Amino acid sequence: MVAINPDHDRLARLAAELLEHDDVDWGRMFGSIGLRVRGKVFAVALYQGGMMAKLPESEVDALEAAGVGERMTMAGRPRREWVRIPSEVDDVRWSATIAAAHRYVDEITPASDAR
Repeated sequence: MVAINPDHDRLARLAAELLEHDDVDWGRMFGSIGLRVRGKVFAVALYQGGMMAKLPESEVDALEAAGVGERMTMAGRPRREWVRIPSEVDDVRWSATIAAAHRYVDEITPASDAR
């Protein structure tokens, strides 16, 4: 995998164990390359820095309230299930967010939705 930015390298390093699963791979989303489970993206290293992850709305709310992340706005609209975790946040929080995003998208993506 060619490095796009330091946060992409970080995402790849922190998700190494997930990438050992047969149903987890890399794919394109919003011009970036992100982690997918059965074809559905759950975490992306952003060009502008940080990571975007798909989580239940209540978890996005909690991360915002804790000052750890911010709700993603795309095409001028806040996205209820997408959070941006800044580059400055430590690896422990990044790893926990990646794992939570994987669990969430794995749970809501039926096996029949595979690529």
